[in-house]
Amino acid sequence: MSTRLPLASLLKLRPLKQRLLAACFGAGVDSTAMLVALHLAGIQPAVITFADVGAEKPETIAHIDRMNAVLASWGWPPVSVCRKIPLASTGYDDLYGNCIANETLPSLAFGLKSCSIKWKQKVQDQFIKGARSGPNACPPHPAWISARRTGQRIVKLIGYDCGRADLRRSRNLATADADFDYAYPLQLLGWTREDCIDIITEVLGADHVPIKSACFFCPASKIWELFWLAAHYPDLLDRALLLERNALTGRHSRFDEVEFGATWEELVRHADRFPSSNTTVGLGRSFAWNQWARVNDVVDDGFRVRRGEPDRARFLTQAARLRKADNADDRRFASPILSAAA
Repeated sequence: MSTRLPLASLLKLRPLKQRLLAACFGAGVDSTAMLVALHLAGIQPAVITFADVGAEKPETIAHIDRMNAVLASWGWPPVSVCRKIPLASTGYDDLYGNCIANETLPSLAFGLKSCSIKWKQKVQDQFIKGARSGPNACPPHPAWISARRTGQRIVKLIGYDCGRADLRRSRNLATADADFDYAYPLQLLGWTREDCIDIITEVLGADHVPIKSACFFCPASKIWELFWLAAHYPDLLDRALLLERNALTGRHSRFDEVEFGATWEELVRHADRFPSSNTTVGLGRSFAWNQWARVNDVVDDGFRVRRGEPDRARFLTQAARLRKADNADDRRFASPILSAAA
C-alpha cells in the first residue's frame, strides 16, 4: 500500500459516520493508526478509553501524553484513562499485585483471557456505562446517556489489523452484545500492521509510532523482547521474574517431583530445559523466564538482572539479532526514549 492513503479507501468507514462511537485505545500501533484513519475520514469518536492495568512500559504512558496533544489539535476529546480499583480488603491495586497475592501467573500464560476481561474490558465498559456503587463507582458517560435517551447503540471500535494474528482473534468475536455493537476499522480498510506504521509516520511523524503496548510481564512476549526489557528496564524484568517464581513455587504450583524428577526451582537452576509436558512451565507458557534468564546469563546467582554496560550491550545485540517481523513489529529501536534509558 502507498503511504498516500487513497480517498476511496476511507469511504469504507462511511457506515460509522452516523453512529455513536467509543474508541478503545490500546496505545499501540494499531489503535493509534485507527485514530488516524478516523480523523482522515472525518469521523470523531464520542469517547476514547485506555485501560491502565498499572504494568505498562514508560514509552506507552508517554505515547498517551503525545497523542493527547494530537487529539487536542484535532479538537477531539482526550484519552480517558480507566483503571480498576479493587476492594481495599484485597491488599493489591493492580494486575501485578493481584498475581503476587494469589501466587499465580496472568491468565494468558494458561491460554486464557480473564486478566484482559477483568482489568481492561470491564473497566472501560464501566467508565462508559457508569457504576452505582463500590470502589469503581462513577456516573455514566454523556455518550451513554445520549444513547439511552435516543435509543442508539454505541459502537465500540477495536484496533485489530489485517495481519494473520488479529484476523484470527477477531474471526469468532460477536458483532454485538447486550450493550454495544463492535467494529474493526482497520479490517474494514484492509490495513496490515506495516500499513499502520506507514500512515502514522506520514500523518503524525515517525516519533509517533509507538512500541507494542503490553504488560512488562506479558506471557506473549517474544525472546527478543525479554532481552530488550533486560537492557532498558532491568527493574521491571526483576519484578517479572519474581512474579513467576512466586507463582510456580507457591501454593498453586503444578510441579510434581514424581512427574518432573525435580522441583520447578531445581529445574530452573540446574537443567537446560524442562521435561516435555502439557503443564505451563512459566511466563513463556512453554518456557520459564527465570530459566531463560539463567541459561543466557541475564541474571546473577540471586536471579537479579545484570546491569553492567557490557551486559546491556550484549542484551541489545541479542534483541536486534533475534527480532523478526511479528505482532511486536514497532519502532522500538528507534524510540527517542530509548536513547536515554539506562
